[in-house]
Amino acid sequence: MAEQDVKDAFKNLSKEKKEIDASKKLKVAIIGTGWIAEAHIEEYKKMPDVEMVAMADLIDGKAEAFAQRFGVENVKFYKDHKDLIDHEKDLDLVSVCTYNQTHAECAVYALDHGVNVILEKPMCVTMEEAAEIMKAEKRSGKILSIGFQPRFDPNMKQIKKIVQSGMLGKIYYIQTGGGRRVGIPFPYGTSFLEQKTAGIGSMGDIGCYSLDMVLNAVGYPKPLTVTGYTSNFFGTNPNYAGYVQSGHEDYAKIFNVEDFAAGFVRLEGDIILDFRISWAMNMDTTGDTIILGTEGGLKIPSAECYNGSFDRPLKIFHNIAGNPVETEVPLSTEPEAAFYDKIRSVLDAIKEGGKTPISSAEIIYNQAIIDGIIESAKIGKEITITVPEI
Repeated sequence: MAEQDVKDAFKNLSKEKKEIDASKKLKVAIIGTGWIAEAHIEEYKKMPDVEMVAMADLIDGKAEAFAQRFGVENVKFYKDHKDLIDHEKDLDLVSVCTYNQTHAECAVYALDHGVNVILEKPMCVTMEEAAEIMKAEKRSGKILSIGFQPRFDPNMKQIKKIVQSGMLGKIYYIQTGGGRRVGIPFPYGTSFLEQKTAGIGSMGDIGCYSLDMVLNAVGYPKPLTVTGYTSNFFGTNPNYAGYVQSGHEDYAKIFNVEDFAAGFVRLEGDIILDFRISWAMNMDTTGDTIILGTEGGLKIPSAECYNGSFDRPLKIFHNIAGNPVETEVPLSTEPEAAFYDKIRSVLDAIKEGGKTPISSAEIIYNQAIIDGIIESAKIGKEITITVPEI
């Protein structure tokens, strides 16, 4: 394949805009009205077939203030997810936007009461919770989609397209991760910083995105073993630059999740995954993501603040007529709409009887790796990953 043929094969084509039938409105609720819920409500407001009917938050008055700030009227407010689901009998969909430690209980309760769910990432905190969520999904027959909006980014889609085309040959090694030099997310409150609310730190916030990017590209092979490492040198240090700059040195006293993690994972298909993620470090990047195959390699550029996208072209390393060639895949010119598409895909699946857009059967492997890194780090040696059959 000539270099121009490669560029043509992976050029971005504009997607067709789908007409939305607004004659049948779907009743939607939001559970948890913190920072990530802002992105949900902004997208729901753009959709003419959505009727926002309810919101719940554990903090008195928070949901009411949230609705007022975003100009959402005629909604009912509840103290928690159970109160909302028990009283709103005709719900079509809930967005679970709570802190990590309550993802599982909210999702399970909604599914068991016949409500479709968009569950924000990370799926949950432990493998046991992931299994309980999947069991509830199976019992209910309802749609559960996990909130990985980068899947819908046109540039991210190119990664899977390139890998699945076969031009890289057999994939044998993946290096991935990401990080921020000064990026512990305490400006959004302390719920990211503590075990009792977050459960996991940098891996739950941004690491799961990095894992999904490459695992989705190679077809989500089952993880077999992992050697993991975690640390929190920066979050527990009152002299951390982010704290000092904002006057929040006292947050170091409550910080008890990981701000850095690394894992060496063996995947089915004889693939090695070398992973690292960081909220804070004395470095600008942990390196580009690379996917190595027997016929070619793919380089995915690192980003200053890893959020599931990139702003420089992908680069394919391959051979043409016996000569080493590097081919850049131009960045998409499509308007950014990944978060909209994440939510729209679930609504369309509900209305059309379609399949879940982002399957828990895949994301449980993502969760297994995170869980495995934590367990391996605790005992200081490699462990075998066991994924339950649901």
